[in-house]
Amino acid sequence: MKQYTPVDFTKVDLNGGFWKRRQQINRDNTVYTVQRRFEDTGRFATFRFDWKEGQPNRPDIYWDSDVAKWMEAVAYLLEKGKAPDLEAKVDELVDLIVKNQDPCGYFNVFFTVVKPEERFKHRTDHELYCAGHLIEAAIAYAHSTGKTKFLDAMIRYADYIEKVFFHDKSAAFLTPGHQEIELALVKLYRYTGEKRYLALSKFFIDHRGEDDPSQYYDHVNGRHCQDHLPVREQKTAEGHAVRAAYMYAGMADVAYETGDQTLFDACNTLFDNIVNQRMYITGGVGSEAYGEGFTLDYDLPNKTAYNESCAAIAMIFFCRRMWMLEADSRYTDVAERILYNGFLSSETLDGNAFFYENPLEIDPKLRHRNTAMKDTTARFPITQRVEVFGCSCCPPNITRFVASVGDLLYSTSEDTLFVHQYMQSDASFDFAGHEINVAQQTNYPNDGDVKLTVQGAAGKSVAVRVPGWCREYTASVNGAPANGKLEKGYLYLSCDQEETVIVLNFPMKPVLMEASSHVQEDAGRVALMRGPVVYCLEGVDNGEDLRALAVDKSLAVTEAYDEFFDGITLNAKGWRKMPSKALYAPVDDSLWKEQELHLIPYYGFANRGETEMIVWIQAR
Repeated sequence: MKQYTPVDFTKVDLNGGFWKRRQQINRDNTVYTVQRRFEDTGRFATFRFDWKEGQPNRPDIYWDSDVAKWMEAVAYLLEKGKAPDLEAKVDELVDLIVKNQDPCGYFNVFFTVVKPEERFKHRTDHELYCAGHLIEAAIAYAHSTGKTKFLDAMIRYADYIEKVFFHDKSAAFLTPGHQEIELALVKLYRYTGEKRYLALSKFFIDHRGEDDPSQYYDHVNGRHCQDHLPVREQKTAEGHAVRAAYMYAGMADVAYETGDQTLFDACNTLFDNIVNQRMYITGGVGSEAYGEGFTLDYDLPNKTAYNESCAAIAMIFFCRRMWMLEADSRYTDVAERILYNGFLSSETLDGNAFFYENPLEIDPKLRHRNTAMKDTTARFPITQRVEVFGCSCCPPNITRFVASVGDLLYSTSEDTLFVHQYMQSDASFDFAGHEINVAQQTNYPNDGDVKLTVQGAAGKSVAVRVPGWCREYTASVNGAPANGKLEKGYLYLSCDQEETVIVLNFPMKPVLMEASSHVQEDAGRVALMRGPVVYCLEGVDNGEDLRALAVDKSLAVTEAYDEFFDGITLNAKGWRKMPSKALYAPVDDSLWKEQELHLIPYYGFANRGETEMIVWIQAR
């Protein structure tokens, strides 16, 4: 286990290409869409602390966190440009926070306005989760604006939490029911230098598995909150997927800061279980709607897949923290899989609506099953994205993540610059005691050509990730074929000049993928990938009954850039099984008719009205 230095997004400017366009949509559309819906639903208004029983828009236990993530998103946008209207709204909210904060430092709308007598009585009721998001937002806002009013208030709150949980142990529970504050406390330690915040985060990690089971609701248990065992003894990912991934990220944070090898080993065990037994090809995690979480190894249903958008974000956070502890592309490859598929599918292409769940198959007809009986229709994910949910954790989380996606590009050691992800960008940051500049020119993920220009790294190394999906690649340094060492997915190249130009080519050829035979749902079926992008069929292009379609195993494919999807679409030779007249009949291969298949990036599904969609298809 090592400690690599992260390069945060404030040092990286995405100046073109795919992610610049996504960020512009986020700045122009998404942040305002979320703001309007939070105004409509009363989330902002509750910070006035004047709600009374019988009035509409009763505050909920997680509303503080919804608002906090939106405030954090604004802070990140302000790092890259002025937005006076957004800044004014955050300042208004900060004034309300300071005005209504308890003199002891406590701040929570629900447990002050709705149930003030139940403060820190219910482990599962999100108090510490909300506190964590407020602390993260306050740090981000102080960094981007220099204003410390919000941060000062949240430091008072953190100090109160430390008193209640660490010193007095006067709360009705020991550790958070919904993890997140662990990440926030480490951030607060790094920002302020106060080691006691790191100690509190470590306390919450170390004492997991010790809480009183009576603190759970009837429908949840210790596994749901990852409280069934001490964290170092946990071998499989259990329970609520967002809580789990936030906890694993917190474990990695504490391992990084304390050098705790046992925590790092536990993180690796859990990471391997998720990636090798419990993750969808899209990078989605948490297959079950009931409990929003993990179930069993290889239990990966497609139509009912939950795959919460926040879980995708939390998993990327976990991956990033792991690659700060070990230079191994298995972490960065997984983050890339999630980034271009299970995460990116979570919002519309115009950035104005969102999925909470991200299934791998949709058949709108099935939403009307069992209609002869009252209230017995089967549960399936919604087929169109919406602007706000009752529990609207995902939209502001998506907004803050896109604004800070530049976090994923680089890290450094004493002698090596690591390039983890490929995005058109310019960056300037400290490396080995002096500033270097790194420029990426690329149209990734639409093609695999990357040009890196590194200035100021003479005598050092650059380690570029060779994506796990790539079977053949070329690399050159200053015009000559690269003579580097490939280790754990990174190609290590020497910088012998003040300016080093590295040219990479990762050919993106469509590939048929199959699932492990243990995944019964996908038996006999294939998925198409091109580079890091998973593809799907939609009924709007291919007609009804997508399960009757098969792709030709020869994989005769033509590619075209589609501006609507800002991505490559595929036309492939395929087949359709025409229905027989009988419900059951002997196998008849003559019923197969040729049909060209049109495949789109999975992230773009459900952007053209309600229609069937499928990822795993037949092959013949």
